[in-house]
Amino acid sequence: MPRIPDIGKRRIVIIGGGFGGMKLAQSLKKLDVQVVLFDKHNHHTFQPLLYQVATSGLETGSIIYPLRKKFEGHKNFFFRYGEVIKISPEKNEIETSIGHLHYDYLVIATGAATNYYGMADIEKNAFPMKTIEDSIALRNRIIRNFENALLAESEELMNSFVDFVVVGGGPTGVEVAGALAELRSHVFPHDYKELNLKHMDIDLIEASPRLLNGMSDEAGEKAKQFLEDLGIRVHLNKSVKSYDGYTVTLNDNTRIISQTLIWAAGVAGAPIAGLKEEAVVRGNRYQVDEFNRVIGYDNIFAIGDVAAMITEDTPRGHPMVAQPAIQQGKHLAKNFQYILKSRPMKPFKYKDLGSMATIGRNRAVVDIGKFKMQGFLAWFVWMFVHLMALVGHRNRVLVFINWMWGYLSYDKSNRLIIGESGSHTLEIDKHRPEATI
Repeated sequence: MPRIPDIGKRRIVIIGGGFGGMKLAQSLKKLDVQVVLFDKHNHHTFQPLLYQVATSGLETGSIIYPLRKKFEGHKNFFFRYGEVIKISPEKNEIETSIGHLHYDYLVIATGAATNYYGMADIEKNAFPMKTIEDSIALRNRIIRNFENALLAESEELMNSFVDFVVVGGGPTGVEVAGALAELRSHVFPHDYKELNLKHMDIDLIEASPRLLNGMSDEAGEKAKQFLEDLGIRVHLNKSVKSYDGYTVTLNDNTRIISQTLIWAAGVAGAPIAGLKEEAVVRGNRYQVDEFNRVIGYDNIFAIGDVAAMITEDTPRGHPMVAQPAIQQGKHLAKNFQYILKSRPMKPFKYKDLGSMATIGRNRAVVDIGKFKMQGFLAWFVWMFVHLMALVGHRNRVLVFINWMWGYLSYDKSNRLIIGESGSHTLEIDKHRPEATI
């Protein structure tokens, strides 16, 4: 038992402290209920900027925020650091890594997990971009690759270290590709003077005919132009068939040699065991009604990426991005007010606030309704929106300072290998018992 006292109030248990879960918990502050938030991390992660941690642009602590600190002034709020393993709806109970807990209302806000589409070799060898740990691991790999490239005794091996393949032409894919290109242009030539950075290739693979699906055609075309201007090779209508950690094989049997494949090609919902199989639909998401209530249950709700509200307007559910989760969390809090007053709930209506992506310094694309922009102004809007969306004043200040320093100096100061010792260095040449340094 997670030792949460029974205070005689109805208990709302929220699973997941991402955008949706955190907004819901915040919006329940004045409601006369007990709120319990479970998460397997003790912090909220601002996922849109994970790629900047991975490419040395931001410090790790700039985009995460302690959940307990966020809710320290909330009465009748409890946070528990643990993983929810199973839901027992017949008992109104969840089974967690720290014990069992009863709920009156349950809200599943577990977000999404990386979708490898059943390709085990990709899952084993590629680098995802979903958690802060993923970003640190990728940053370690990028910098360690260049250290190893200095020791490589063949041109092919050296190229395998300094070449990068990014899979997925959505915002994450184009943003990480653009950031790698900036490292190639402004940072690594100073750090690794012995290497010819002309050998550093960046390939972006997208299975569809265009980039940034979900944004306008103008945004997709401009993003492609920006990437190619940065020297990135964009492959459209191509997908990855296999990857063994060294050779990337595409569906047309094209082969690319690289020891780093960054997977930004898709996500799927992260449901929890225990609910009926028919409640989970395409994309591994819970089908919910217009009130975000999981189909087949009266007191279990789902919001954000793990929820699929299927309507005529949204036949695949809402986009798996931050805004639907935030809006659903806020709206569900209002519906809990109606529930406690025995009043009918109101249906959720999503307000599309626009989409945006940045492709490096002074390059971005923004779609806000009919208003579309590209270039420097779009880049400035992108920075402002992301800065204001960060959790915590300290984080906003730190990110602003890092961005301004990087803009003025063309430098990325967080080029650190953390959590690894020299014994974890990659093998320089598997075919030689000794390598000459």
